[in-house]
Amino acid sequence: MKPAVLITGACGGIGRALCEVFHEAGYAVVGIDKDSPADFSHTVIPFNLQLIAQSDKSADALRRKVFSLSDGRLDVLINNAAVQIVKPCDELTREDWHATLDTNLLAPFWLTTLFLPELRAARGCVVNIGSIHAKLTKRQFVAYATSKGALEAMTRAMALDLAPDVRVNAIAPAATDTPMLRAGFVGNSEGFAELNSYHPLGRIARCEEIAQSALFVAGSQSAFMTGVVVAVDGGISSCLSDPAH
Repeated sequence: MKPAVLITGACGGIGRALCEVFHEAGYAVVGIDKDSPADFSHTVIPFNLQLIAQSDKSADALRRKVFSLSDGRLDVLINNAAVQIVKPCDELTREDWHATLDTNLLAPFWLTTLFLPELRAARGCVVNIGSIHAKLTKRQFVAYATSKGALEAMTRAMALDLAPDVRVNAIAPAATDTPMLRAGFVGNSEGFAELNSYHPLGRIARCEEIAQSALFVAGSQSAFMTGVVVAVDGGISSCLSDPAH
């Protein structure tokens, strides 16, 4: 029987790459996303992850659906779905905070505990997709940066609680070439080029590179890794932003 992976935010740029990379590596892939586009070639459960943070009934229904598609096993859980609301502090609403924390922080926690028996049985692992914003952020990213910082802390703490049966790690990408990021630079090719050049490697990440990093962290070659946050950032976290050269 194939190992099974559950990937949230499966239909976004990084999510699609995760589905493809794990499928090619021999996994049975089950995705979760709010919507399932017609051009998506993997199995997707339409589900709003905010619900899992709010309702045991919704969680139980999701569990049944996942196992109807994965033959009752789960080897890897990838918490990739995220909400990014870019607003200054004085414009953030309670709804913004609930949407951000429910999706980015609480859903990964509840999903992990929901599937913990199967992850333990498989001696499996959890991979949380974090962000460089957990440590290095910028204006108007208060809600997003807070959620990702908390996700990193939760990764370390859950790794201790769940060892030795389940490994829990995270990946912290910097800017990644997704359709969403590209949409933010429409009509601003100079800004996009500047974003690329600011990274020491001279470009932003490709979605496939983030997915391949997740595959490594989930695989047997990283069997002695848990509670680790892996920076996949092209060196930008080592770069001091300083007007003096």
